[in-house]
Amino acid sequence: MTPTFPATLRAVIFDLDGTLVDTADEFVTALQKLRAECGRKPMDAERIRASVSNGAKALVTLGLQLAEDAPEFESRRLRLLALYSEVVGTLAKVYPGIEALLIRLAGQGIDWGICTNKPRIYTEALLSCLAIQPPPGSVVCPDDITHRKPHPEPLYLNCKELGCAPHEAIYIGDHHRDIEAGRRAGMYTIAATYGYIEAGDNPGTWGANRLAGSSEALGELIMEPMQGDNR
Repeated sequence: MTPTFPATLRAVIFDLDGTLVDTADEFVTALQKLRAECGRKPMDAERIRASVSNGAKALVTLGLQLAEDAPEFESRRLRLLALYSEVVGTLAKVYPGIEALLIRLAGQGIDWGICTNKPRIYTEALLSCLAIQPPPGSVVCPDDITHRKPHPEPLYLNCKELGCAPHEAIYIGDHHRDIEAGRRAGMYTIAATYGYIEAGDNPGTWGANRLAGSSEALGELIMEPMQGDNR
């Protein structure tokens, strides 16, 4: 059964990179530095941006044309993460309209949280720099669970920490794994098509309940159904 808009909305949960926060410039900077260390010229920044949600392994493969079974792959991945740790939080920005939405949600007594595949060490460093207000009531990282997204386990933990049932929450993400995780958890889902979408990918095929073409549009996609009976 396809989830409908929650009759009682108690929580909104966001993916982090590419949904809540634009962190792409930090990954572009780190990967370009890694390429330079490997004697390579800078590559098209937009290609890097589109692949950010795929994680560090995918960025190493993209930036260095290395297969994961290459002998030097793991050392390059660790070096990329070290370079990223030097810039985390320095170039990232909360997407426009998000903080206003969080304030509106708080005014309605609705909590919010984060469900990310980003390791906690980088997630906490990023959130510390951004100091988003009101702060999230739940932040779930891979360190906290056994199975990452697209498994629904991390979203179940979010709901437990936020004190709500999955059908009382919305999950928003910019990758098909986010929407799959939300659907498997029984949540209403919104695809953030303003995020890091690779060429050839079509968010319309992910099975999300709604598509958000801009971060500013999220507010109305969430708040408008609450004002009427069309839930």
